Order: sequence, then C-alpha cells, then structure tokens
Amino acid sequence: MGEPVSRRTALVGGGASGIGFATAEGLARAGHDVVLVGRRPAALDRAAATLAERTGAGISTVVADLATDLPRLTTAADVLVLNAGGPPPARILDVTDDGWQDAFELLLRGPLRLARAALPAMAGRGFGRVVFVTSTVVRQPQPDLATSVVLRAAVTSAAKLLAREHADRGVTVNCVAPGPTATDRRHQILAARAGATGATYAELDAADVATVPAGRAARPEEVGAAVTFLASAAASYVNGTVLTVDGGRTETP
Repeated sequence: MGEPVSRRTALVGGGASGIGFATAEGLARAGHDVVLVGRRPAALDRAAATLAERTGAGISTVVADLATDLPRLTTAADVLVLNAGGPPPARILDVTDDGWQDAFELLLRGPLRLARAALPAMAGRGFGRVVFVTSTVVRQPQPDLATSVVLRAAVTSAAKLLAREHADRGVTVNCVAPGPTATDRRHQILAARAGATGATYAELDAADVATVPAGRAARPEEVGAAVTFLASAAASYVNGTVLTVDGGRTETP
C-alpha cells in the first residue's frame, strides 16, 4: 500500500458563525485541519472549542479582517473558503461612495487578494480548492441588496477566470450561491425591510419562505455540505461553476 494522504488544511472565512461555521464543521468531519478566520477573537475561540468537541478535529483560529488582511497561513491552505457577511442592505442609488468602497473591499478585492496568494502555492502542491460563497442574487437580483448584486456578480466572473489559471495542476475554483438561509445575515435583511416598509418581521419571513419551493429557508449546514463537496477530491472535475443552494427558488438556470 502507498503512503496515506496527509491531512489537508482548510482556511474558512467567517468561520465563527452561520455558513462559515457550518462549512468548517463539514470540512473537519471530512478530515481537514480547519483554521477559522474572523475579526472577533472571543467568537472564534468559542466556535473552535465547539467544533473540536463535536468533531474531535484540530481546530485553530486566526484573527483577521479578510477585507484588508492577508493571513500568513493563506499560502499553506489546500482549501480556501472565501466567505464573508454581506454589506448593509440598500437600494442602488442609496449606496454612498464610501458604501461602495467598503463593499468592494469586503466582497471583491479582499477575496481576490487571498486567492492571488493561495492559488500558485496550491498549484505547486498539485491540489487546491477555492470556493467563493456568493448569493443567488447574482442570478435573481433583489433591489435592496444592490452592493451584493453588483459585486457578487463580479466575484462570479472573477472565479470563472481564476478557474482557468491552474486547472491542469489539480486546482479548482468554484462558487456556492446560497438562497435564503437561516443566519444572522438573513435576519438583518428582513429586519431592514421591516423598518423600511412597516410590515412585521414575521410577515416578511413568511413571504420570503413562500417563494421557496422547498417551503423553508436553508439550514447553514446544507450550504456547508455543498462547499465541503466542492473541496473534496470527488469534485476534481467541477471547475469554474456556480452551485446554487436555494431550495429551487432561483428561476434563471
């Protein structure tokens, strides 16, 4: 028998909660050494302790703002999950110049900086997975999520270009586009809509879920499972695509 494959390292942005946390758990259960990245040390420590208890895996943390920082471990990552909370809800003409700049750093320039550091190192090792967590708004725009619509669409195009760079050396770049998911981000969006329209949160929640053929919002672990698949060896021929996880809501193919 040959030598066993060494454990691979996964760097997960926004790993303290929501989709990032669920993805980290999926990757840990799949045998990865997971590094959680985020801006809140206490939240990261709590998440790491919980994941270690649940999975028995080695979980470490790095305090960093992925919009502006480049963690030293980026070049050591075999799997890079580029996940970040979205910008504040706003309609397109209500976004200020500073709002666009902040969203650009968070959603596009920051992730591309990490990808630029990670991809050549992955290619040199002969294996790599980069997964951008985006949103179904790139296919079905929502007017009050203007910065996400515009900039995540740019991320999708960037991922397609990146997918071509080192595909012949075992590296893939893909997007996972969640629909409504039971996270703090969804609560923020619905609360903002309630404030703007006068409708109650419960009414807006029910109306949102009514648009989903599955009849509910996703659980974060369902999105995490899609990321975990794309990070696996089984997805070695899936490259430059968008995997939609939305319960069937998105109408455009």
